Amino acid sequence: MQDMTPKLDERAKEFAQALDLQDPLNHFREQFYFPKQENGEDAIYFTGNSLGLMPKTARGYVEQELSDWEMLGVEAHVNAKNPWLPYHEFLTEKMAAIIGAKPIETVVMNSLTVNLHFLLVSFYRPTAERYKIVIEKGAFPSDQYAVKSQIKFHGIGSVPPAVAGGDLSSVTENPPPATAGGTDLIELTPRPGESTLRTEDIVDVLEREGESIALVLLGGVNYYSGQAFDMRAITAAGHKAGAVVGFDLAHAAGNIELKMHDWDVDFAAWCSYKYLNGGPGAVGGAFIHERHATSFDLPRFAGWWGHDKETRFLMGPDFHPIAGAEGWQISNPPILQMAALRASLEIFEEAGMSALTEKSRKLTGYLETLIDHIADERVSIVTPRDPVERGCQLSIRVGDRGLHGRIIAQGVFADWREPDVIRVAPVPLYNSFADVFRFAEILRDCLD
Repeated sequence: MQDMTPKLDERAKEFAQALDLQDPLNHFREQFYFPKQENGEDAIYFTGNSLGLMPKTARGYVEQELSDWEMLGVEAHVNAKNPWLPYHEFLTEKMAAIIGAKPIETVVMNSLTVNLHFLLVSFYRPTAERYKIVIEKGAFPSDQYAVKSQIKFHGIGSVPPAVAGGDLSSVTENPPPATAGGTDLIELTPRPGESTLRTEDIVDVLEREGESIALVLLGGVNYYSGQAFDMRAITAAGHKAGAVVGFDLAHAAGNIELKMHDWDVDFAAWCSYKYLNGGPGAVGGAFIHERHATSFDLPRFAGWWGHDKETRFLMGPDFHPIAGAEGWQISNPPILQMAALRASLEIFEEAGMSALTEKSRKLTGYLETLIDHIADERVSIVTPRDPVERGCQLSIRVGDRGLHGRIIAQGVFADWREPDVIRVAPVPLYNSFADVFRFAEILRDCLD
């Protein structure tokens, strides 16, 4: 077969280097540690969508808390350089800026699926007529597990569970009967022959099934395809249908510019170990719209850290929740995890999500162009071509799984997702155009 791939020559390399010189965010790269290749050079790290790189300041942030623990013991809760008692509040404004929310709507706590369950307790309130949940069929499995277990918990599609000490509440006393095909869960799928969902098709489902839908829960960005959903339009359509609307922002927070408050989203949850660089198993976060701030009649699983701060340590028997997202807290915060995340949020505050989004579109546009030039029938991009409909991840469908192994052997960090996708994420906070160019060279050589 005739070689039709372009020459990625020295001039093309110099072009990528010139783009980096023009990049106003390029200096942030030096604030992160990169895994090294055998030759001592930085690896091409394109898996920030799975685990973000470690900020160089993170060690100092964590060691400060270790030092205060060593020297002060329990008194560090009030006398540490960064007192532990209000420590989660040090992260609130910076995190709120990343997700486009007000501080009262934002809290850093727990992990992603734990937060989803706590929020579903409050916001999934099925009735005999309105009980369905809308989700992507291709959602991250943990989201599927969470909503299916919530449906089962409420006795929908099965015999209602017995409740010790009393009868079922009115919201579940007459659950709908089991239905063939599991129609208590509406799973959105792309049109035949397509890889991503169309906004108009999502809206059509919400309009058609609206009277029976209690909750819409979608990923802000799909983990597999990299598609970013039109959250404003989906939220508006869900509310018009009478449903509550929430989002899993695991692949959106720190990746795309978000406006949770302005888009009128009811609730959201996210993890912080991906784009937010909080470290392995990092503490996550939750958003609850301001209109629910004083909805104290909403059911919730209560814990003492969500109790009114003025009376928390009076140890009274009755729970009085804090207004806003903080009222959904359960336990006191993990200081060491929050210290590591705080180091990254300081960097995000300096860079700004608007500037990061602008660079992200340039990086992925450049990567898309190079892949188009070197690819053949064995390779295609399933992520939407419209930059507005994606973040910094491009999902590459390949016919040869061995291609992934060959790329990894050349010093690239990219991951495989079944059945046929290599996910590549040039993160604007620390990746460069030179990284993208070098990846394209490696991909071309591995295809050859």
